[in-house]
Amino acid sequence: MPRHRFSRHLAAPLLLLSGVAVGDDAILLQSSPDLAPLTKSAEDSSLFIRADEMHGVQGQQINASGDVELRRNTGIVTADKLHYTETTDVVEASGNVCLKQQGLTLTGPKLDFQMNSQVGAMEQPVFSLISTEPSTPTNRVIANRRGDASVLNFEGEEQYRLKDASYTTCPVGNDDWYLRVKELQIDNTRHVGTAHSAYIEFKGTPILYTPWIDFPLDNRRRSGLLAPTFGTTGNSGTEISMPWYWNIAPNYDATITPRFMTKRGLQIGGEFRYLADTYRGIFNGEFLPDSTTKTNRWSIFAQHDQSFAPGWTGHVVYQSVSDNNYFRELSNQISATSLTNLNQEASLTYQASWWRAVARVQQFQTLQDPNAPVIPPYSRLPQLSLQAARSNDYGLDLSFNGELTRFAHPTLINGSRLVAYPSVSMPLLNEFGYITPKIGVHATEYMLDSTATTPATNASRALPIMSLDSGMYFDRNINVFGRNYQQSLEPRLYYVYIPYQNQSTLPNFDSAEMDLNYAQLFTENRFVGNDRINDANQLTMAMTSRLLDTENGLERLRVAVGQRLYFSPQQVTLPGGSVTNNTASDILASIGGQINQAWRAEAAIQYNTQLNQTVRNSFTASYRPEPGKVMNFSYRTISGQINQINLSAQWPIAPRWYGMMRYNYSIFDKKIVEGLAGLEYNGGCWAARGVFQTIATAASTTSTSFFIQLELNGLGRLGSNPLDVLKLSVPGYTNTNELNNP
Repeated sequence: MPRHRFSRHLAAPLLLLSGVAVGDDAILLQSSPDLAPLTKSAEDSSLFIRADEMHGVQGQQINASGDVELRRNTGIVTADKLHYTETTDVVEASGNVCLKQQGLTLTGPKLDFQMNSQVGAMEQPVFSLISTEPSTPTNRVIANRRGDASVLNFEGEEQYRLKDASYTTCPVGNDDWYLRVKELQIDNTRHVGTAHSAYIEFKGTPILYTPWIDFPLDNRRRSGLLAPTFGTTGNSGTEISMPWYWNIAPNYDATITPRFMTKRGLQIGGEFRYLADTYRGIFNGEFLPDSTTKTNRWSIFAQHDQSFAPGWTGHVVYQSVSDNNYFRELSNQISATSLTNLNQEASLTYQASWWRAVARVQQFQTLQDPNAPVIPPYSRLPQLSLQAARSNDYGLDLSFNGELTRFAHPTLINGSRLVAYPSVSMPLLNEFGYITPKIGVHATEYMLDSTATTPATNASRALPIMSLDSGMYFDRNINVFGRNYQQSLEPRLYYVYIPYQNQSTLPNFDSAEMDLNYAQLFTENRFVGNDRINDANQLTMAMTSRLLDTENGLERLRVAVGQRLYFSPQQVTLPGGSVTNNTASDILASIGGQINQAWRAEAAIQYNTQLNQTVRNSFTASYRPEPGKVMNFSYRTISGQINQINLSAQWPIAPRWYGMMRYNYSIFDKKIVEGLAGLEYNGGCWAARGVFQTIATAASTTSTSFFIQLELNGLGRLGSNPLDVLKLSVPGYTNTNELNNP
C-alpha cells in the first residue's frame, strides 16, 4: 500500500517535554536546555504527516491511520491513529503514541493536544531521557533518566502537571529506587518545579518523605531544603542535620543548618556567601547550648577580599571559637582537630609594577592542650612592609625588603622592630650554567618597651651578607631496555658569608630555626623571621640527576644529594640554644620518581656525619593501576620525636564492593594517630558507603566517628558525608559512582 504524505505551515510549534535530572545536594528536577519547548517564533515551520492511510477535508481536518508519523523540525510523533483538526489546531493521537525529541522519548496510549494554546493531556505517559552532554570532572552527567505518570497535563506554553509520577536513573530492568510524587508541576518559564507528597522509595521501602518541595529545573540556584545528613560520633552521639538553602540573590546566598546531637543538644550553623565584581567573601558561624558542658559554645569564621582600585587590594580573615576543645569535641576532620593558632588579621596591599607595600594587623587565638601547652605567638599591631625588585641596563638585579612592626604579647616583652635589607646581584648565564654573585646589608633597629625591672631600651644590628650561587647543566640521551631517556647531571655550589655578631641581648619576636631540608641548604639564613641572622662561612655542595622519558616527559628517576660545609663555628643561637662546632651539616639524600604508570616511590634520608647515624628518614610509595585501585605506604622517623607508619588503600574486594582503610600509627607514642575502615557498594544507579574513623584530637584524647551514606545517582546523598574524610585520608580515593562496574 502506498504511503501518504501531507505537509502544511503551522501556527504553533510541536510540543517538547522537559527532561528530568537530580542534583547531589538537594532533591530537584531539572530540564535540559536543549529539550525546552520550541517558541512561537517558529510558527512558519512546516508540519509533515505520513501514514498508510490518510483522508480528510481540505482546510478542516485530516485523519491518518496505520504507522502514522507526524514530524516537525526534529520532533516526531508516531501513533496507530491520528486526527488533526486544522480549524482548532488540535492533534488527537491514539494507539502506541510516541513523542521523540533530542534524547527525549515519551510514550503513552493516547495524546490530545491543542497546539495553539498548548493545552491537552497524555494518558499513562512513560518517559526516558538520554543526555547528549559529555561528563566532565566537575560535572558528572547522568546519561539515562526515566519515569512514568498516570496523566501528563499540558497547561499552556511550557506549563505541565504530572499525576502520580515516578522518576529514577536506574536502567530499564533495575528498579532499585524511585522518586514517587503525587503531583508534580513544571513551569519552564520560571524554571521552577513543585512537588506534592513526594517520597523516595529504595528497594521497595519508602525512606524519605516530604509533603511539599519546590526546586529549580536547571542549574540555577533556588531556595529550599537540602538532603539531610545523619551519623554518630563518640563525642556527640547520634546526630542529624537538616540544611536549608536560601538563594537571596544571584550573587548572595546562605545555608542554615540545624544539627541535633543526642549528647549535646541542638546546634544552629549558618554560612553566608557573597560575590561582586570587586569583592567576595564568606561568613560561617555555629552556636550550641551544650547540654554536656552546660556552656554556650560557638565558632566564627569570616573572610573578605576586595579590590578597591588599580593596584589596591584588601584582605580580612577572622576565626575564633568559644573554647580550647571546640574542634576536638565537635569536629571529625583531623585538619580541624589539629588546629592550634586561629588567625585574625586584616591587610591592605598596593602592588605596582616592581614594588609592593602591605599594611597589616594580626593576632591569634591559641587553643591549648593541657597535656602539651604552647606559648602563644606575638600579635603584629601593626606591620608595615615593603618589597621591591627590578633590573637595570647593566645586568644588575636590585632588591629591597623592609618592614616596621609593633609586637605585642600579654606576658612577654613588647616593642617595635624596623628592618631594612637592600641587596644587589648580577646573574651571569649561558646555555649550560650560571653564576650569581650577591651582596646586601641586613639592618635592624629595636625600640623596646619598659618592664617592671628594666627601662625602655633601643638596640640595633647591621650585618653584611655576601653569597655566590653557581650551577651547571649537562644532559645526554640514553637507551635503557629499549626506551629512550634523557639523563641530566646538575651540580650546584652555593657559598654564603655573614660575619658573627652577638645577638643574645636581642628579643625574639618571630624567629625559629628551620628544619634542615634540601631547599634550606640554599638559603642565607637558617632562621625564619628577622630576630636572628646566623653567622656564616659556609659552602653547600649538591648534585641532582634526572632521568626523563623522552616519549611522555615523565620524570622516571630523580637522585639528589647535598651537604653544607662550615668553615667556622655556628655561634648565633636562639634563647636557650648552644654554639655548635660542626664542620659540616647532615648529609641529605633522596631518590624517587614515577617508576611506571602505576608505581611511584620516594625515599629520603638525613645522615649525621658527627654521630654516624641517621637522624631522619622517610619512604613513600603509591600504587595506582586504575581509578578505584590505590595503595599508599609511608614510613618516617625523626630521632627522638617521630616514628610513624602510615598505610591507606581503596581496593575492590568483590564485584561492586570496595574496601577503604587508613592506619596511621605512632610507634614512638605507641598509639593510633588516625584509623579508618570503610566499605562501599556500587549498585549501578546508587551507592552505599559506611566508614568508621578514630583520630587523636589531643595528646591524651581520641575521637571516634561513624558515617553511613546512601547516594542515589542524579538525586542526592542521604546520610552523613564521609567523602571529604575519604579524600583526605586515602590519597587517590575515587567515588565508586565514577567507576565502571560490572
